Amino acid sequence: MRDALERVKAAAQRLKVFPLPSAVLLPGGIMPLHIFEPRYKAMLKDAMDTDGVFAMAQVVPGQEDHLAGKPELDPMLCVGVVSVHEHLEDGRSNMVLTGVCRARIVTEHSQSKAYREVVAEVLPDAPYEGEEEAALRSAIFELMARVPNEVGQRIAQVTTGARGGALADIIVGSLVSDPERRFEVLSQLDVPARLSAVTSDLIELASRIKP
Repeated sequence: MRDALERVKAAAQRLKVFPLPSAVLLPGGIMPLHIFEPRYKAMLKDAMDTDGVFAMAQVVPGQEDHLAGKPELDPMLCVGVVSVHEHLEDGRSNMVLTGVCRARIVTEHSQSKAYREVVAEVLPDAPYEGEEEAALRSAIFELMARVPNEVGQRIAQVTTGARGGALADIIVGSLVSDPERRFEVLSQLDVPARLSAVTSDLIELASRIKP
């Protein structure tokens, strides 16, 4: 992951962005994508020819109908690296983007390519250990006790080794499908606050599942 973060930092001055309102990537998570639009086929080709880095972006509410053009972007991004790439015969691609870290748009470059590029501030989490992480782990264990064994094993697998804000990101990336809630968590830069918010989500979820 350290190598991936260095690649992201190196790409930040001219970062490729892919606006997709229905898809919110979180650091440590994965996003399967099917690339078929000409501009994003060009973006992916350029990424694969260089550093394999681009960011998933959200559009400002009310701009969803302008995706074919140049909708206004929310400043908060998740930057990822291409971890799987399957090139199809007709120029389309199946791929997986693995989230590396948050970033914030500083300014957008004048468009010289089919896709959009920005200058971004990279925002990796600082290491954190505190009572909020312990509370989240307690909520995770409670949830694992209430779900089927195979689901609990999957939760244990994806959270093993995760620390600090990454623990909250992985839980939300694995269990939450709602794009708005995922983006709220992505936008929360304060690690203790993020941990506490996700703990509340898990407690509420566990309360709706019979032991």
